[in-house]
Amino acid sequence: MASALEHLAKLLNDTLDAQQHRKGKLGSSAAHAKQPRHGLNPRTDESVAAAENALKEESKKPNYSLSLLTIVSTAAQPLKTRLAAALAFKNFIRLNYVDEEGNYKLPLEEVQTIKKELVGLMISSPPTIQTQLGEAISIIADSDFWERWDTLTKDLVDRLSNTDYKVTNGVLEVAHSIFVRWRPLFQSNELNREVLHVVGTFGEPFIQMLSIADQQIEANKDNADALKGWLDTMSLLARILYDLSCQDIPPVIETHLQPITVLLHKYMSYTNPIFDGEEDEATPLETLKSDICDALQLFTNKYDDDFGQYVQEFTNNVWNVLSSVGPEKRYDILTCKALQFLTAVASVRRHAEIFNKEQILGTIVEKVILPNVALRESDIEMFEDEPIEFIRRDLEGSDTDSRRRAATDFLRKLLENFEVLVTQVVFGYINHYLAAGKTDWKAKDTAVYLFLAVAAKGAVTAAHGVKTVNSYVNVVDFFEQNIAADLLSENTEPIAKVDAIKYLYTFRSQLNKAQWASAIQPLIQNLASSNYVVYTYAAIAVERVLFLTDEQGQNLYPRSDIQPYAKDLLEHLFALVEKDTSAAKLQENEFLMRCIMRVLIVMKEGVLECGAEGVLNHLINITNVIKENPSNPRFYYYHFEAIGALVRFCSSSPKLDMLPRLWVPFAAILSEDVSEFIPFVFQIFSLLLELNSSSQVPGDFKMLIEVVLAPGPWETRGNVPPLSRFIAAIIPKAAEEIKAEKKLEPFLAIFQRLLAGKKTDQNAFDILEAIIGAFPGDVLDPYFGTILTLIFTKLQTSPTDSYKSRVARLYHFVSARAGEAKMGADYFITHAEAIQQNVFTPFYLTVILPTTGQFARPVDRKLGVISYTKTLCESKQFAERYQKGWGFTCNSLLDLLKNPPRVAAGVGDEIVNEADVDDIGFGVGFTPLNTCKRGARDDFPEIVAVDKWVGQYLKEANQRHGGAVASFVEQRLSPEAKAALAPYLA
Repeated sequence: MASALEHLAKLLNDTLDAQQHRKGKLGSSAAHAKQPRHGLNPRTDESVAAAENALKEESKKPNYSLSLLTIVSTAAQPLKTRLAAALAFKNFIRLNYVDEEGNYKLPLEEVQTIKKELVGLMISSPPTIQTQLGEAISIIADSDFWERWDTLTKDLVDRLSNTDYKVTNGVLEVAHSIFVRWRPLFQSNELNREVLHVVGTFGEPFIQMLSIADQQIEANKDNADALKGWLDTMSLLARILYDLSCQDIPPVIETHLQPITVLLHKYMSYTNPIFDGEEDEATPLETLKSDICDALQLFTNKYDDDFGQYVQEFTNNVWNVLSSVGPEKRYDILTCKALQFLTAVASVRRHAEIFNKEQILGTIVEKVILPNVALRESDIEMFEDEPIEFIRRDLEGSDTDSRRRAATDFLRKLLENFEVLVTQVVFGYINHYLAAGKTDWKAKDTAVYLFLAVAAKGAVTAAHGVKTVNSYVNVVDFFEQNIAADLLSENTEPIAKVDAIKYLYTFRSQLNKAQWASAIQPLIQNLASSNYVVYTYAAIAVERVLFLTDEQGQNLYPRSDIQPYAKDLLEHLFALVEKDTSAAKLQENEFLMRCIMRVLIVMKEGVLECGAEGVLNHLINITNVIKENPSNPRFYYYHFEAIGALVRFCSSSPKLDMLPRLWVPFAAILSEDVSEFIPFVFQIFSLLLELNSSSQVPGDFKMLIEVVLAPGPWETRGNVPPLSRFIAAIIPKAAEEIKAEKKLEPFLAIFQRLLAGKKTDQNAFDILEAIIGAFPGDVLDPYFGTILTLIFTKLQTSPTDSYKSRVARLYHFVSARAGEAKMGADYFITHAEAIQQNVFTPFYLTVILPTTGQFARPVDRKLGVISYTKTLCESKQFAERYQKGWGFTCNSLLDLLKNPPRVAAGVGDEIVNEADVDDIGFGVGFTPLNTCKRGARDDFPEIVAVDKWVGQYLKEANQRHGGAVASFVEQRLSPEAKAALAPYLA
């Protein structure tokens, strides 16, 4: 056993190339930078890869997770080895603890041992290891807490210490990591039961711990280490107060609310000379006050009936804090949290009245707003030294808390309540700073920022900027009188230039086409600035202007307007992106790539007239560089959207020779297993195949069949949708090869696997429909009964509406393929009845007929019409065995024909919007490329006017069958149905 552990420890050490901690192996987020896959030392790369492969084999052995925990707990092991074991354990648990259905993938005994040992081990470990094990506990809690781990809360309570803050803080870290999951959730009975379980066990000890921490802080006021430790305890308790109260205020909190508020008030006012230094980072005291402000904000917003009596006191308390903190970075988070609490106070009308006086508002602007919107030296330093970080923090909608953002939100909330008075007060300061700004650009920056804050009303969206403005200001006049000159001048301070660009960016929806006509050219010219922030903000503004649409949904700046300078614009943007050829620097600036993407989307096939070949060369070059070190998910998302746009609109051009050109870099991505890019590659491959008019598989693509049939790629959840789509695209073109090489069964095995999953059954149907569309019925005969058995079995287990919809669509697809494809309704019935006699009748009556009536997409309704029509005309079973069913089918057909489905032909003219990147969980799941989005598939494009086709088909079938169809109409339909069908038979 010892030798096995030593071997495992050695492997962990061998994988510890500091930058080789990749997600799913030893690493953290895929968003973190990686070492290039082909570094300067191939021998090291090979040894690390060998160790990782060996570790992967070790992970398949019994009790692997427990072996890792043993290494973590062994003090004799080097700390880096223990940390590597903790990382490996966390990632192993993430991938191997439960399946999609929540069932354990590990033996129950191993699960129980993990849960028994993990909390104690986490608490006793060094901080770096605590972090990893704490995340592992959260992963386990996501699936098991509380009903499958109902001892956890009591275990945590039992481990709380009244004297050892290290132990107590470890316990509270675990508790908070579990309870914090409740914050974003909607209320449900299941969630309420979980919270009640926790409060019943943890509530009273929590109250007691507040008092103990308070006593310990007092007792250790002169002991720096202990004081910091117990302040950390109080911070964790403040976070847990928020956790426990985020859904509803628990009785134990409600009962003790008064002493809790006394304690919170005490620590909002608490000072200690130990923390009077010049630290750059927040001390435990600022962190505690920030956490208290979070809790105060929650109680003000959510529990005004209980907490309202304390709001005035805490408002004064927080005001004093804001008045006492300086501009130093250590106070940034506290200042933001304090302002967010005041914003919450201003959101409750009866509390907001305390601000409704000109003198008070003037004091707020002077003492709170101005100090927090004015540029600081640290802002200027960031502008110069970390420009990309400056931009990300500065943009509206950024997730990063900033003083400016928090002060602006507070001011806008006051404006919402007291628009006239606030506008009047603030404009006094705006005019003062504009006057000073004639000689001091920093003063003008403050004036512009104040104007931006009071001019905007409501949400400032990433898509459209300010949609509603303060009726007491004129944004166009203010721009022309105070800002336009800065946009045009070549001698403006860079930050002032950025202010001018940001002004246009913010109010882009307020300018009409004529006003933009005079502004767009100066914006584009600023892309030539030598200043990083200026040219980046210019790219941001240009991209958002190109995104704007009019009331009819058409681009405000269509292709014809952008065509004259599109080539130069693209070349300049690519030059900025490729200015630094290192992988990390090249993909640093996602805003430039986003602008490239937008130009390509707006230009569509017009790119062919302005250097499409050069664009493709640039995109391929960038792909080759960034695949060595994918480090910025936003950049490479926009990058692949740009490639998708070029493919979508220009792939038909023989001059570009796009398919073989893209094959080389994409094949390298697959062979080098650049996991971040694989889902994007298969989406673009799928689009290339779908747009390729040939009925044959392009030569290089044939080797991908083996790739997609291998189990490895399917183990990554984000690969499933693009791989499924690729299979659906390649099967129709490779049907002969698949049949000749006997590869149909492996494809059906993939269908079976995907059908079993809750989140992948839609992908399963995509593959199955491709198979049914590519092969005639006689080829599928040996398999179709098994396929139906799988589908029917899942129908018995509370199927979702989307599942029933896909089953109904599948039936109609088979039914509509009567004739040369050797399928049809009778084909389906024969195989269904072979499984179980008389199973088709309830299936048809309870699934097919009602679900078809709910079809919303025109392509599905069209398929239903074709299927029903062919059933009425071609099915022997419906003609003889299911005579009532014939009438039901005809009635359902007539219902669909009341609003004949019209399927739009073609694709490519509609506006393409990229996904909202901030809503995308990079590295977590599948990220769709909207430029590669597949339109709804029309299986019968040759049928255009469906209602006319129905009449023609019915009449031809009636003649072909010697008047049988007309006879059935007379015998099996009601008078109303006969009358409705008569025009089609006339």
